[in-house]
Amino acid sequence: MYEDKKTDGAPKSEQGEKLQKKEDTDLLVRKAVRGNIDAYGQLIEQNKAYLYRTAFLYCKDEENAMDIVQDAVLSGFRNIGSLKEPDYFRTWLIRILINAAKEHLRKIVPFESLETTEIAVPEKGIPVEEKWDLYEAIDNLPEKMKTVVILKYFNDLKLNEIAEAMQIPEGSVSAYLSRAKMLLQQCLKEGYTYAR
Repeated sequence: MYEDKKTDGAPKSEQGEKLQKKEDTDLLVRKAVRGNIDAYGQLIEQNKAYLYRTAFLYCKDEENAMDIVQDAVLSGFRNIGSLKEPDYFRTWLIRILINAAKEHLRKIVPFESLETTEIAVPEKGIPVEEKWDLYEAIDNLPEKMKTVVILKYFNDLKLNEIAEAMQIPEGSVSAYLSRAKMLLQQCLKEGYTYAR
């Protein structure tokens, strides 16, 4: 009778699975912090798509995205001992990735051709031209706004997680997000007005 009740919209079996997965991840993080290479490798395997997607959104190039992920993974491995709270592993790792992306982008010479570049992150129902317009508009945002948009809308992080990853107050995240949405709306609206 009590097993069939739902809590927080999920059946108890789903909640149990989520809790078990979180406990498993926490155990892996603690092992990795103590120097277990296999545990760190498993954590990276669990987060590889997330890391790649974030890196790609920063640089719009598959090779550069892979380089950024590689740099972040290596830097994370070197610094895993500094992680104090297992619950924040993903946030900690994304902060490292963002810093690696910024560093990598400083080193490369910007050259991009619409004819030779492909979008590696498939999105259903959105024409390619609109994706490029959106990506270009995001690229033109100030760095902190760009980071907030990528973390919020492409990685589904909560505001408090973004604040932790960027090491800024949650109110600043909200302000950056609000301003970024306004700038994106204005930029995209102007682009389509001039195109007609």
